[in-house]
Amino acid sequence: MKLNTHLILVSAQPIPNITPMLDDAVKPKKVVMLVSPDMQERARALENIFKPRGIGIESYAIADPWNAELISDKVLDILCHYPDGNIALNATGGTKLMSIAACEAFRSAKAPVYYVHPRHDRLLWLSPKQPPHNLAGRLKLKDYLMAYGADQVDIPAGVQSVPPAIQELTGELLAGIDRYADELGTLNYLAYQSDNAQLSAKIGHSRQSRPVLWELLELFEAAGICCLEHRLIHFSDPQMRFIANGGWLEMHTYAACLQLKQKCGIQDVACNIVIQRHPAGKTAVKNEIDVGLIHANRLHLIECKTRHFEKDADMLYKLDSLRDLMGGLQGRTMLVSFNNLGKASRARARELNVSLCCKTELKHLQQHLTNWLTTRG
Repeated sequence: MKLNTHLILVSAQPIPNITPMLDDAVKPKKVVMLVSPDMQERARALENIFKPRGIGIESYAIADPWNAELISDKVLDILCHYPDGNIALNATGGTKLMSIAACEAFRSAKAPVYYVHPRHDRLLWLSPKQPPHNLAGRLKLKDYLMAYGADQVDIPAGVQSVPPAIQELTGELLAGIDRYADELGTLNYLAYQSDNAQLSAKIGHSRQSRPVLWELLELFEAAGICCLEHRLIHFSDPQMRFIANGGWLEMHTYAACLQLKQKCGIQDVACNIVIQRHPAGKTAVKNEIDVGLIHANRLHLIECKTRHFEKDADMLYKLDSLRDLMGGLQGRTMLVSFNNLGKASRARARELNVSLCCKTELKHLQQHLTNWLTTRG
């Protein structure tokens, strides 16, 4: 059933209000929004997603989202403008009271009502009774993040694959993870020191004193990441320096996600995502996501780390906070680390529901990702 207008109840969980608008089979020409005082920003975010898609917007303020009579009267007033019944209610959002009051008003007018299953991306018709409709899985990262309050989402253009030389390098690093683990910290430091105009740093160790370090450096040189001249390491551009400074693990994880895209039904995936938000009355806040993907209309965030951290808990709390902020109740997080986490940090990760893939587990990263994506949690 395709109707020209949908009435939605704006809420803190915006995705069920968005996905029907991305499916051409049910996409309306206009959306009418019921907006409570605390949902003004969410409504603006939805407007910024709908308008570029040619969907008209009409908003009605609800002064008290807990006043059933007020809500019912407002909805009945709106329905008076649609005597032909060419309007449907999406009953998924709003407070429970808003949803109940709006449903009763629509049923009294014999107007259609539907509900969106949050996990299965399925439109369920409550009235009139019709078969459920599987929505087209077209939700993208940018729309998802904007729906949760991002003013600007920067996703690098054209990064659809990871160069074979980089994939070969990361494969060798993980195959020799125990051999290279200690010296990768030194490489990170050299890349950090190379944050200068020359993109260079002095190597303070000879081949004789640190043979594994030089073996590691030569692996990166063979992959075209750096150039070694006597006791000097040089990077051709900031991107190469980034790869040596731990970015290789991010690229390896991104490549693994790309390989699983079709098999696991990943709707969208990107790396190096930069998000800017302007909380009410505050200065701009910038957040970065190493790897982000949409699966089953849920945001999955992956943080990749190659360095040792004195306080692993801080990193886990950061992931937990970012998930709540950008992913809502359905968001999920994973930490991919070249180093092991201690027992206390692993226990904290379980408490915060942060999945882990650390050190030797990285050899089976694809399997870890598959389990993570396909296991309900």
